[in-house]
Amino acid sequence: MVDRFTAVISGDPSGGVVTVGGLEVDAITATDPLVLSAAVLVVVLVGAGSLVLYRWLNRPPGDRLRRLLAKRDEVAILMHPNPDPDAMACAMGVARLAETVGTDVTLQYPGQIRHQENRAFRTLLELDLEQIEAASELAADDVVLVDHNTARGFTGSQQIEPIAVVDHHPGNGSGTQFTDVRPDYGAASTIVVEYLTDIGAKLAAEVDDGEASAPLVSESLATGLLYGIQSDTNQLTKGCSPAEFDASATLFPGIDEDLLDRIANPQVADEVLEIKADAIRNRRVEGSFAICDVGSIGNVDAIPQAADELMHLEGVTAVVVYGENDGTLHLSGRSRDDRVHMGETLRHVVSDIPMASAGGHARMGGGEISIEHMAGLGPSDGVSREEFEQRLFAGLSGER
Repeated sequence: MVDRFTAVISGDPSGGVVTVGGLEVDAITATDPLVLSAAVLVVVLVGAGSLVLYRWLNRPPGDRLRRLLAKRDEVAILMHPNPDPDAMACAMGVARLAETVGTDVTLQYPGQIRHQENRAFRTLLELDLEQIEAASELAADDVVLVDHNTARGFTGSQQIEPIAVVDHHPGNGSGTQFTDVRPDYGAASTIVVEYLTDIGAKLAAEVDDGEASAPLVSESLATGLLYGIQSDTNQLTKGCSPAEFDASATLFPGIDEDLLDRIANPQVADEVLEIKADAIRNRRVEGSFAICDVGSIGNVDAIPQAADELMHLEGVTAVVVYGENDGTLHLSGRSRDDRVHMGETLRHVVSDIPMASAGGHARMGGGEISIEHMAGLGPSDGVSREEFEQRLFAGLSGER
């Protein structure tokens, strides 16, 4: 009997005290079968508890998020202001996770959906999205942020404490119970594809009738997630990680190719084409950097599209386009220059202007500046448009 339990007994019996299961006991008592059995039980329970904890902590994130959602009757899935295809697709995917456990979801967003690509995405995939202007309009107390990690763009946003965050942008925002922020990924949709894989979801297009025991990924969801990845990585050419290619390969057999083509090639408004043309005609170039002020505009979504157009110019490696709408100067930058981290460049350029914000990734960035504060309202002397443009060139060249 004693030999079987030597693994849990340590110490010198001749000294009268030994350690059994981490407890010091009399050496004679330690050889009692009941004491030994109790010691073994303690060790087994501690070991089992550690194993359970280890398995819980190492559950795949998709499983952990689904279990969290299962504890809620309803959640609001919140996208960033003026959501793009990646944000909408990510929201669709998280909603599918919630549906598999019977949790009601409402997809919401602040701002507007104006970009022709974004409108086509919403319309063709028949998305039911709700616009909000204040925190009081959120559909549920429990909020999940997708494709951003700090709520913004509506009254009371600073008070929001999301239960979960799913994002690929740099930032310090987090969820109270679940946070998955991967700045090395090119799209938030990629993360969601991994979640669906984590829970054993299958592409509906590959499952025969009667075999749908696993959660299914519909053609519209597969198409949306693939386009979300493509749109945020410029067709898998910019800012990609290996995960984007893996996720795209996973989704491709289940997409609707005609639907994908219609989303990718929507009709373009006259104003967007005119703003693109203005950016090309009126650009200012110094070295390999191009900057253009497109003036007052009605459609701010034309600004990043104009930036994309300027990047096609031969010899240009980094661009910034900006324009004014409703008292705000909107910035959009692009870079394929290894010397220019666009997000950091824009952040430094606006850092001393009150009520200004900017940031982003190495290849893509954006920002907003209050025209009144730029003109000198608040604790600053103000910055003219000419001075601001010089700041941009200095920032791109690393001088600021």
